[in-house]
Amino acid sequence: MYEYPLAEDGFIEINVNGQKKRIHIIRIHLEEDAGKLKHGETPETASFSYVDFNRTGVPLVEIVSGPDIRSPQESGDYLRKLRSILQYLEISTGNMEEGSFRCDANVSVRPKGRKEFGTRTELKNMNSFRHVEKALEYEIKRQIAVLEDGEEVVQETRLWDVDQGVTVSMRGKEEAHDYRYFPDPDLVPLRIDEAWIEEIRESLPELPDEKKERFVRNYGIPEYDAEILTSAKAMAYYYEECVRLFPEPKTVSNWMMGDLLRELKRDEKEIDQSLLTPSHLAEMLSMIKEGTISGKIAKDVFEEMYRTGERPTKIVQDKGWTQILDTGEIERAIERAMKANPKQVKDYQKGKEKLFGFFVGEVMKETKGKANPKLVNELLKEKLKG
Repeated sequence: MYEYPLAEDGFIEINVNGQKKRIHIIRIHLEEDAGKLKHGETPETASFSYVDFNRTGVPLVEIVSGPDIRSPQESGDYLRKLRSILQYLEISTGNMEEGSFRCDANVSVRPKGRKEFGTRTELKNMNSFRHVEKALEYEIKRQIAVLEDGEEVVQETRLWDVDQGVTVSMRGKEEAHDYRYFPDPDLVPLRIDEAWIEEIRESLPELPDEKKERFVRNYGIPEYDAEILTSAKAMAYYYEECVRLFPEPKTVSNWMMGDLLRELKRDEKEIDQSLLTPSHLAEMLSMIKEGTISGKIAKDVFEEMYRTGERPTKIVQDKGWTQILDTGEIERAIERAMKANPKQVKDYQKGKEKLFGFFVGEVMKETKGKANPKLVNELLKEKLKG
């Protein structure tokens, strides 16, 4: 594998300040898992570390990138893009916490204007994108401080201490020649038929960049929306399934990128772990469009769906959240709001039209957010004329 990797000289593109940037892929080769360390997982074993050999000998793919990344943010973007591609290809679940997707990062700094790279350190023990970015931020600052103090950066492997937010020395880092690579005489040459390679190439699924372009072209959504919605295979499926059931692409995009992603981020969940399915969301959006519920009530319905997994129709029925379309009931609410705010009524009628929004809010309070906003606006204008 050292002499003859499976693949070499490729690239992955990421967006940096609105521009595409290529991150060079030097090589892709197979290794064998050596096991992993488990550090005190309970209070009783806090001072112990264990070696888990369950995966020893299991093949893993190592992807070696070139020294093209210039910031912790770019590192995170690169890893997310790489994970997305692997998920689309169904090569890996991409779960860093479970160890199915790992990252070892080499870091070096150099004075501005110098061409040669500085001495590098390797960072390990990072099991989330956020930890990778934080570890790199710290290590960059640490190396700069070392050089500014007139000392030299030591080539070594360092661990990221999550609790302390610092990197700590683990061992001296070897160069490639220190590994003493040599051929294994028991392994016979592996020759892959070109026809098989072409067959696999033909069977490749639509990858993230292609899907993003199709989303922009077919659904007419902004490129930014498409970038987010295709960042994970499960996310893209969720969106397309929801649009199939409720064919208003931008409306679906707005709810997914706003409310749904906010909740998932808060709970640190993936979209396929959500109780709120595409059919739930599509059903709720149809209820808004049909006038069954208002946009304001929909926010409450959404939160209840996300929390419980109940259908929106049942939630609305159980909570009594059906939108008020009865003009007589809305007019009575308007009259109560005007009676409670006589000064504001006079001010509005004298020309302070900005108070109209105030009265809309008061009417919605009177109806507990159930009144149809369009009817409220129409009837309120007539009533306030005096």
